[in-house]
Amino acid sequence: MRVAMYYANNDVRIEEIALPKIGLGEILMRIEASGICGTDVMEWYRINRVPLVLGHEVAGIVEEVGEGVKDFKKGDRIAAAHHVPCGECHYCKSGHPTVCETLRKTNFYPGGFSEFIRLPAINVKRGVFRLPKEVSFEEATFIEPLACVLRGQKIAGLKKGDTVLILGSGISGILHINLAKALGAARVVATDISDYRLGLAKRFGADEVIDAKNDMPKIEADVVILCTGAVKAVEQALKSVRRGGAVLLFAAADKDAAMLLPINDIFWRTEVTLTSSYAASPQEHEEALKLIASRKIKVRDMITHRLPLAEAGRGFKLVAEAKDSLKVIIEPQRKK
Repeated sequence: MRVAMYYANNDVRIEEIALPKIGLGEILMRIEASGICGTDVMEWYRINRVPLVLGHEVAGIVEEVGEGVKDFKKGDRIAAAHHVPCGECHYCKSGHPTVCETLRKTNFYPGGFSEFIRLPAINVKRGVFRLPKEVSFEEATFIEPLACVLRGQKIAGLKKGDTVLILGSGISGILHINLAKALGAARVVATDISDYRLGLAKRFGADEVIDAKNDMPKIEADVVILCTGAVKAVEQALKSVRRGGAVLLFAAADKDAAMLLPINDIFWRTEVTLTSSYAASPQEHEEALKLIASRKIKVRDMITHRLPLAEAGRGFKLVAEAKDSLKVIIEPQRKK
């Protein structure tokens, strides 16, 4: 079968590998759509493990089921989570399943930028979601990223009536804008350094947009969400959060990024929470699917590019450059 093999952001090759064989409790999934995530082009994080097949925002059809699979059959339309928790460890039982050690180790094979993937038994048990007919495959690729956004806003304690500041208006920022508005935020302000993305932020629901290349006006927000890892943005977040508010570190920073914090100025007598989130639980995947199916979060219009597997390299370039794209979807079964 064909895969898009990743060597670097500017070096993605279409190669042939063997079709995965499935075993007890496993599923062979035919990939119909797979979204390119911002973390897929985080080159410093990948470069020591190449070559590899990336892609974790997947939707498709059950091609084959292994012995013991009772809940799914050939032809079922599904989405799948690449990481799933064990449900039994300290972290899972204390409400932090996304830092479970099992979740960190689970994955499907070889990756979503391929014609087929093998879903291990634990993923089939805890991380496969049947798609309702009203949700297309391309819309279903948003389940995982929206689930991550859901978890982040839960951890940050976002509530109805809040003022929310979102720093960075890539696809995660746009999803945060949409979800914050859906949850009843009174005011959502978004920033970016790209005029193109500022326009998208306004189009997708931000009440106000700010060009981060210029000096930022004073903003007091109940929740500040960092969808960029730029140190300058972190500094702005800490200046903008209200007493009793929260700053959510949602995006990864550059490798070895660091900063000094004036601890007393930020935390003493302020009751400010500085927190982070990672990935999403199976429950949040289910919640995200319901939001997409109900059209409370309208994701279809966020897609700017739909490309066949042969053009995966172009897709990676678009996402890495972060200029004239918002969401790039790879469709491995598409010929042109």
